[in-house]
Amino acid sequence: MRRRPGRRAARPSPLAQRDGIDPVHIRLPADPAGGWGTVGAYLAARYGRAIGADSVAALFRDGRIVGEEGRGVAADEPYAEGLHLWFHRDFAPEERVPFEVGVVYRGERLVVADKPHFLATTPRGGHVTETALARLRAELGIPALQPAHRLDRLTAGLVLFVVRPEDRGAYQTMFRDRRVRKEYEAIAPYDPGVALPRTVRSRIVKERGVLAAREVPGGEPNSESRIELAEQRGGLGRYRLSPATGRTHQLRVHMNGLGLPILHDPLYPVVRDEAPDDYARPLQLLAKVLEFTDPVTGEPCRFESRRELSRLPL
Repeated sequence: MRRRPGRRAARPSPLAQRDGIDPVHIRLPADPAGGWGTVGAYLAARYGRAIGADSVAALFRDGRIVGEEGRGVAADEPYAEGLHLWFHRDFAPEERVPFEVGVVYRGERLVVADKPHFLATTPRGGHVTETALARLRAELGIPALQPAHRLDRLTAGLVLFVVRPEDRGAYQTMFRDRRVRKEYEAIAPYDPGVALPRTVRSRIVKERGVLAAREVPGGEPNSESRIELAEQRGGLGRYRLSPATGRTHQLRVHMNGLGLPILHDPLYPVVRDEAPDDYARPLQLLAKVLEFTDPVTGEPCRFESRRELSRLPL
């Protein structure tokens, strides 16, 4: 795959990954006003508020900031536009999610992971080392591994990872263009008054800083889900969900909108107070099937999760 015009090739890092996490890489920008006399002054201005000036100084003091070919960079080194720097961040300790990442397929180009509940797909917020990406890179010995799409932290099931960086764009485009058939399974209340199967279309809005997404009336629908009842017993149903789009929390929002909130959902219908994850009560939502034509080889592919949700009562 050719790079887009004007896009620079990534500089090889002189630092290896640590716990499956890449080092921070920065390139010093232009400084026409001469505001930063030294490398240390720039990094203190850029990162001091986030991690503290003392922490920035400690990175230099401990020799943890390096340039190309692993050359140590001192805080008092004169500022130079275009200089490339790398360093590893210090991460807060994270509680280990007590479930393993399964692998249903490993090939030359792809890894199809079977993610457990509660494990984030990629580093974000307070979840950095406890992510499927970090674990798989370390466990499989594939440092260049990258996801082609993402799955909510609380949702279990299939996630497609790409082995070679040059292939990633083709697989990401496949998801963007909706050329992947995705099938989910969910456990939720059964209501004979809700006519199924049906296709739900609505406009979903997710505001920054707000945990739950919401459906809003009017405007062009931006989400679509096919919802079918597979079986029902004891007031609960097992549902087959087929999203045609990929809005944040889409299936959870659509099920809740039908009056069928997914079992153990901490956000819908009511946002619960933030509390430690209850590993005994996972969200009963599973990304069960991924099916597509491989954009690189042209071969048909179908993968199915080996995980199972709760059994319905007898």
